[in-house]
Amino acid sequence: MGSTGKFFLNSVLLSAVSIAARFVSVSFNAYVAKKVGAECMGLFTLVASVYSLCVIVACAGVNLAVVRTVSETSARCEAEGRDAALPLRRVMRSAASYSLTFGTLTAAAVFLLSGFIGRELLGDARCILSLKAFALSLPAISLSSALSGYFTGVGKVYKNAICTAAEEAAKILAVSSLLILIAPRGIEYACLAVVGGGAAAEAASLVSSYVLYKTDGKRKKKGSRSPDAERFGIKRIAALALPVAVGSAARNGLVTAEHLMIPRGLAAYGMSASDALSVYGVLHGMVMPVVLFPSAVLYSFAGLLIPEIASCRAVGNSARIKNIEEKVFRSSMLFSICVSGVFLSFSDRIGEGLYRSAEAGRQLGLMALLVPVMYLDSAVDGMLKGLGEEKYCMKVNVVDSSLCLALVFVLVPSFGIDGYIALTVISEVVNAALSIMRLMRVAPFRADIARWVIFPALSVSGGALIAKGFSHLFPGAGTAAAITVCVASYGVLCFATGAVGKEDVGWLSSVFKKKKAESRLSA
Repeated sequence: MGSTGKFFLNSVLLSAVSIAARFVSVSFNAYVAKKVGAECMGLFTLVASVYSLCVIVACAGVNLAVVRTVSETSARCEAEGRDAALPLRRVMRSAASYSLTFGTLTAAAVFLLSGFIGRELLGDARCILSLKAFALSLPAISLSSALSGYFTGVGKVYKNAICTAAEEAAKILAVSSLLILIAPRGIEYACLAVVGGGAAAEAASLVSSYVLYKTDGKRKKKGSRSPDAERFGIKRIAALALPVAVGSAARNGLVTAEHLMIPRGLAAYGMSASDALSVYGVLHGMVMPVVLFPSAVLYSFAGLLIPEIASCRAVGNSARIKNIEEKVFRSSMLFSICVSGVFLSFSDRIGEGLYRSAEAGRQLGLMALLVPVMYLDSAVDGMLKGLGEEKYCMKVNVVDSSLCLALVFVLVPSFGIDGYIALTVISEVVNAALSIMRLMRVAPFRADIARWVIFPALSVSGGALIAKGFSHLFPGAGTAAAITVCVASYGVLCFATGAVGKEDVGWLSSVFKKKKAESRLSA
């Protein structure tokens, strides 16, 4: 099977596991939201805004550095007929030292400063215990990030899938137990239960990642020493990781500041502190997990794009880069337009069904039109990073976050949560436009707007109308049945309009047939 086919099969595998994990996560999140309430979800979102920044600092760009270094080293050694085992072990020893250093220092800083962060920055002392709990998980997260980069770089994505499954299972068990044990004490402890359960899950993820790494066949191969074995010390990892880490930290620092200002902006709009925290919790604790749930498919593509395109770039295979770009760009649009149409058509029913919240459904409908932009932007970022454009991505993200922070002061006090949704739309459009223009400049390819955008949009509109008719004819059918009809109709209409052709089905069929033949031969 060709390399492009293997790439897409890996993407399908990781996507299937990721979407299953996201489904479990969103369903469990809905359960937690109903159990603890919107105000607690708002408190958790405040803690999560600091958490995301601290994870960026703790990981310090190690995942991307490992993916790039491992994939490029493997590609060069394969092209030269040399064994990559020894240089790969050197890469991972350096990456582990780098990860542990940043993870431990960040954990100590957060733990010691948790009181100041909770009372002064977040403005709510109930966050302090949760901040201490997640601080303890930062070294594990950083090491897991390095190991995840190794699995992605060597093309063994199923190991990342196993770790994801283990983490989700551990999270459900830990959070459920803690909700029973400590949540009855109040909102502070309910938030601690959610955060503490997540910290326990990170430890489980690290254990599973380490076990899978120690049993990896490529790592255990015995090879002769090579010049590459001496080149990949901690300085090499730091040279790749730190520029990305600085940019990511700057961007996430701005995002954290933005999130801290939202409840205050809502209060300036006229809401009480409790209501502002509740509305904020509905958007970020309920709506955004649903919006991002299907994106697990494209995030899997984006993660695999980095080593795949980096390997092609290392050996100068520009034709294959173009082929991957066209397929991913087109697949992203076909998928995201379908998701957008489903959210737009069934937002009220999804909000009521998952959270029994009309406000959640209303906000989901407003965010639905942004889905194609958000999803496509993640795929484009993956392609740019594979092409060595991570510094450009960093600059765009910093500009985007600065724009968001500025707009928070203007729009949220005047328009409330709708103002925040508006600034999200503006920033996502700007970010995606800048990234797409850069991609077309450094690695141009032919885009068919009619087949990739217009025809899918018409198809999903038709599918939504058919699903509405189905619901009227069969009023007892549930939301899941109506969504299934919509998606199936979308697929048929894509064929009818020419958005998807026989050549696409033939290509996918050939990929899976070759995979099946290879499996038989290996058996």
